[in-house]
Amino acid sequence: MVRRYHPMPFGAEVLPDGRVRFRLWAPEAQRVDLCLVDRNPEAIISMASEAEGWRQVTTDQATRDTAYLFRIDGGHRVPDPASRFQLEDVHGSSRVVDPAAFAWSDDGWRGRPWEETVFYELHVGTFTSEGTFQATSRRLDRLHQLGVTAIQLMPVAEFPGRRNWGYDGALKFAVESAYGGPDDLKELVQTAHELGLMVFLDAVYNHFGPEGNYLHLYVPAFFSREPRTPWGDAINFDGEGSHWVRSFFVHNALYWLEEYHLDGLRLDAVHAIHDDSQPGIVEEIADAVRQRIGGNRTVHLVLENDDNIAAYLERDESGCARRYQAQWNDDIHHALHVLLTGEAGGYYRDYSDRPMDQLGRCLSEGFAYQGEPSPHRNGNRRGEPSRHLPPTAFVSFLQNHDQIGNRAFGERITQLASAESVRAAMAILLLAPSPPLLFMGQEWGSRQPFAFFCHFEPALAEQVTEGRRREFAGLPQFRDPVSLDSIPDPSAEETFRDSTLDWQTAETTEGRQWLAWHRELLSLRRLEIVPRLAGIRGNAADFRAFGERSLLVRWLLGDDSQLVLLANLGPDATPAIEWPEGRLLFALPEALATPSPLLGLPGWSVAWFIREVPDT
Repeated sequence: MVRRYHPMPFGAEVLPDGRVRFRLWAPEAQRVDLCLVDRNPEAIISMASEAEGWRQVTTDQATRDTAYLFRIDGGHRVPDPASRFQLEDVHGSSRVVDPAAFAWSDDGWRGRPWEETVFYELHVGTFTSEGTFQATSRRLDRLHQLGVTAIQLMPVAEFPGRRNWGYDGALKFAVESAYGGPDDLKELVQTAHELGLMVFLDAVYNHFGPEGNYLHLYVPAFFSREPRTPWGDAINFDGEGSHWVRSFFVHNALYWLEEYHLDGLRLDAVHAIHDDSQPGIVEEIADAVRQRIGGNRTVHLVLENDDNIAAYLERDESGCARRYQAQWNDDIHHALHVLLTGEAGGYYRDYSDRPMDQLGRCLSEGFAYQGEPSPHRNGNRRGEPSRHLPPTAFVSFLQNHDQIGNRAFGERITQLASAESVRAAMAILLLAPSPPLLFMGQEWGSRQPFAFFCHFEPALAEQVTEGRRREFAGLPQFRDPVSLDSIPDPSAEETFRDSTLDWQTAETTEGRQWLAWHRELLSLRRLEIVPRLAGIRGNAADFRAFGERSLLVRWLLGDDSQLVLLANLGPDATPAIEWPEGRLLFALPEALATPSPLLGLPGWSVAWFIREVPDT
């Protein structure tokens, strides 16, 4: 059995002699007291002052599971910003956790190569009717049988209330109590590893949630007033006092990877991180992870970055990622969405003129926008050249939490496009070299919505509901009050319940057909594509769009074989075309399996070919 913990310079740490050390950064406080609130009578212990505004005390009056708060200047009582667990939500007391008390049995786990990655994104609260880590663990074997290799958890840091997407986390080190305790998350990770599944966590380092964050009271230097993020004050990563702020987030990344034995992190919306320092916090986190963990086991770091900064994804001379393994590629989603639905509003405007060319560029070069002006962004240029990067540096998807939940009604692509068009798009994404991502329920063609939901205190909840209405009020379909009022209320429990997966629909005839479809494609990926990806390079793919909706893409793979895609993403058949050389791997529809050399492509058709390395 293995014991794991990440030592931190703040928070509550159980020492080898059984005492507990408490440490808080509070440079603006005149006095800080430790309150052991479950003692009878309550124990209040003064914390000694240290350099740079730190307060510390070590005591034998606390032990594992002790409930505590910090009292600031004899008034406000606040939870520990580095709390490992909150039994009473974000406003209640923190609990002392001894991470070494959990006995791990997965010491042999060393992770999996990046080339094998197939993501499955899930929200713990709505993945099952129970909405817990334990219930999620019981479903992991289904995901293993599906053929995915990595679970991508939406954020699990403590958020206000009992239901939330997780991006409103207020306590970055505390496991969300609505889902279970720290040991429950560790059991989930351990169960996943037993099945050969990696576990990634979505980490939010660009803002704190709007409720339950008390840092402004005693350390205002944690934040920058200008510029602001879409969610409030920006975090101070480059101003006075930022050293300890940066340390807080570097330790947070290491904490999740070491103490919970996770296989990777996805850093949310790093384009909203304001940091002019060199290196920036995004680079510093990656460097710390590589230095501390890199040689012991395989850990992968992934970004979400609307700015399309290719520099974060650079490879070294051997082709290995210097810092970040990949970025979620919104461009490929947007191009496919336009092709499947015809939508052209909002950010889809940037893909409405030539979606097939942009899809081809995504498949062969990474980003669709590599410095071109973005109409949606008032003509501002977006992105950096990415052709030199391997296709494995870009995570591809047709659905994820954002692209479903940011819609007014949270509709999935199966509600917006025909089944044959969705199958064609997934036949492209699941066999292309880039690591694909599925969103929970997608594998059985779920039509359930995944709406935006939250559970704030009443005044804030009302503001969020009104803000949600304003967000969509400018769209033509919501200009009358009745339509606007039909948008699900984020604060209503019904909105949350309607977003909870109904696993019975997976057992319907249609659900089983979708499941078989995804399993077939993922099995083919594992057998034919994955073994050829190691060593794949950039500048080794090209595409040609012909007609309005047809595409030919060619990749030189890591074993020097050539992978070829021929696709028609439209309802009308193409004229006769020259058939690529090589062995046919997959055809949709099945009639393409025995083509004529001059056959045209029927509507919504996909064919994959592999041209083997010649014998020498």
